[in-house]
Amino acid sequence: MPATDALTSRQRLTLRAFTAVAIFEAFTWVGLLTGMYFKYLATDTTEVGVKIFGPIHGAAFVAYLLLAVIAWRVLRWSFGTLVTALVCSVPPLFTVVFEVWAARTGRLVPEQRPALV
Repeated sequence: MPATDALTSRQRLTLRAFTAVAIFEAFTWVGLLTGMYFKYLATDTTEVGVKIFGPIHGAAFVAYLLLAVIAWRVLRWSFGTLVTALVCSVPPLFTVVFEVWAARTGRLVPEQRPALV
Protein backbone atom coordinates (compact mmCIF):
# COMPACT_ATOMS: atom_id res chain seq x y z
CA MET A 1 0.00 0.00 0.00
CA PRO A 2 1.34 3.47 -0.81
CA ALA A 3 2.47 5.90 1.83
CA THR A 4 -0.83 7.71 2.30
CA ASP A 5 0.71 10.50 4.37
CA ALA A 6 2.29 11.88 1.16
CA LEU A 7 -1.08 11.98 -0.61
CA THR A 8 -3.53 14.85 -0.67
CA SER A 9 -7.03 14.24 0.67
CA ARG A 10 -8.37 14.13 -2.91
CA GLN A 11 -5.79 11.53 -3.89
CA ARG A 12 -6.50 9.49 -0.76
CA LEU A 13 -10.24 9.55 -1.47
CA THR A 14 -9.67 8.54 -5.09
CA LEU A 15 -7.37 5.71 -4.04
CA ARG A 16 -9.84 4.36 -1.48
CA ALA A 17 -12.79 4.62 -3.85
CA PHE A 18 -10.89 2.97 -6.71
CA THR A 19 -9.73 0.10 -4.51
CA ALA A 20 -13.18 -0.44 -2.99
CA VAL A 21 -14.92 -0.43 -6.37
CA ALA A 22 -12.29 -2.75 -7.89
CA ILE A 23 -12.97 -5.29 -5.14
CA PHE A 24 -16.75 -4.79 -5.29
CA GLU A 25 -16.72 -5.23 -9.08
CA ALA A 26 -14.91 -8.55 -8.65
CA PHE A 27 -17.46 -9.77 -6.09
CA THR A 28 -20.33 -8.84 -8.40
CA TRP A 29 -18.58 -10.79 -11.20
CA VAL A 30 -18.54 -13.86 -8.94
CA GLY A 31 -22.23 -13.36 -8.15
CA LEU A 32 -23.11 -12.95 -11.82
CA LEU A 33 -21.06 -15.97 -12.88
CA THR A 34 -22.70 -18.05 -10.15
CA GLY A 35 -26.12 -16.87 -11.30
CA MET A 36 -25.24 -17.71 -14.91
CA TYR A 37 -24.10 -21.19 -13.86
CA PHE A 38 -27.44 -21.89 -12.21
CA LYS A 39 -29.40 -20.36 -15.08
CA TYR A 40 -27.63 -22.07 -17.97
CA LEU A 41 -25.86 -25.18 -16.65
CA ALA A 42 -27.73 -26.47 -13.61
CA THR A 43 -30.98 -28.26 -14.28
CA ASP A 44 -34.35 -27.07 -13.01
CA THR A 45 -33.05 -23.86 -11.49
CA THR A 46 -33.94 -20.22 -11.56
CA GLU A 47 -32.45 -17.15 -13.17
CA VAL A 48 -32.88 -14.98 -10.08
CA GLY A 49 -29.09 -14.76 -9.61
CA VAL A 50 -28.68 -13.18 -13.02
CA LYS A 51 -31.60 -10.82 -12.41
CA ILE A 52 -30.04 -9.67 -9.14
CA PHE A 53 -26.34 -9.60 -9.97
CA GLY A 54 -26.67 -8.48 -13.61
CA PRO A 55 -27.69 -4.88 -12.84
CA ILE A 56 -25.44 -4.70 -9.76
CA HIS A 57 -22.45 -5.85 -11.78
CA GLY A 58 -23.32 -3.45 -14.60
CA ALA A 59 -23.34 -0.52 -12.18
CA ALA A 60 -20.09 -1.68 -10.56
CA PHE A 61 -18.49 -2.06 -13.98
CA VAL A 62 -19.42 1.48 -15.03
CA ALA A 63 -18.29 2.84 -11.65
CA TYR A 64 -14.94 1.08 -12.07
CA LEU A 65 -14.45 2.57 -15.54
CA LEU A 66 -15.27 6.06 -14.30
CA LEU A 67 -13.01 5.73 -11.27
CA ALA A 68 -10.18 4.43 -13.45
CA VAL A 69 -10.38 7.61 -15.54
CA ILE A 70 -10.58 9.74 -12.39
CA ALA A 71 -7.60 7.88 -10.88
CA TRP A 72 -5.67 8.43 -14.12
CA ARG A 73 -6.08 12.16 -13.66
CA VAL A 74 -5.83 12.48 -9.87
CA LEU A 75 -3.08 9.89 -9.30
CA ARG A 76 -1.26 10.99 -12.47
CA TRP A 77 -1.09 7.60 -14.11
CA SER A 78 0.49 7.15 -17.50
CA PHE A 79 -1.88 6.54 -20.40
CA GLY A 80 -0.63 2.93 -20.53
CA THR A 81 -1.65 2.37 -16.92
CA LEU A 82 -5.12 3.74 -17.69
CA VAL A 83 -5.47 1.42 -20.69
CA THR A 84 -4.33 -1.53 -18.56
CA ALA A 85 -6.93 -0.66 -15.90
CA LEU A 86 -9.67 -0.42 -18.52
CA VAL A 87 -8.67 -3.71 -20.18
CA CYS A 88 -8.60 -5.41 -16.77
CA SER A 89 -12.26 -4.50 -16.28
CA VAL A 90 -13.33 -7.10 -18.84
CA PRO A 91 -12.03 -10.49 -17.61
CA PRO A 92 -13.58 -11.74 -14.37
CA LEU A 93 -11.69 -10.72 -11.21
CA PHE A 94 -8.97 -8.82 -13.09
CA THR A 95 -9.91 -5.54 -11.42
CA VAL A 96 -8.42 -6.96 -8.24
CA VAL A 97 -5.41 -8.27 -10.14
CA PHE A 98 -4.86 -4.77 -11.54
CA GLU A 99 -5.24 -3.14 -8.13
CA VAL A 100 -2.69 -5.51 -6.56
CA TRP A 101 -0.28 -5.00 -9.48
CA ALA A 102 -0.69 -1.22 -9.34
CA ALA A 103 -0.05 -1.19 -5.59
CA ARG A 104 3.04 -3.39 -5.88
CA THR A 105 4.52 -1.34 -8.71
CA GLY A 106 3.86 2.03 -7.08
CA ARG A 107 1.24 3.13 -9.57
CA LEU A 108 -1.20 3.98 -6.80
CA VAL A 109 1.15 6.78 -5.73
CA PRO A 110 1.03 9.86 -7.95
CA GLU A 111 4.15 10.71 -9.89
CA GLN A 112 6.09 13.74 -8.76
CA ARG A 113 5.12 15.97 -11.68
CA PRO A 114 2.43 18.61 -12.22
CA ALA A 115 -1.12 17.39 -12.64
CA LEU A 116 -2.49 17.20 -16.17
CA VAL A 117 -4.71 20.09 -17.10
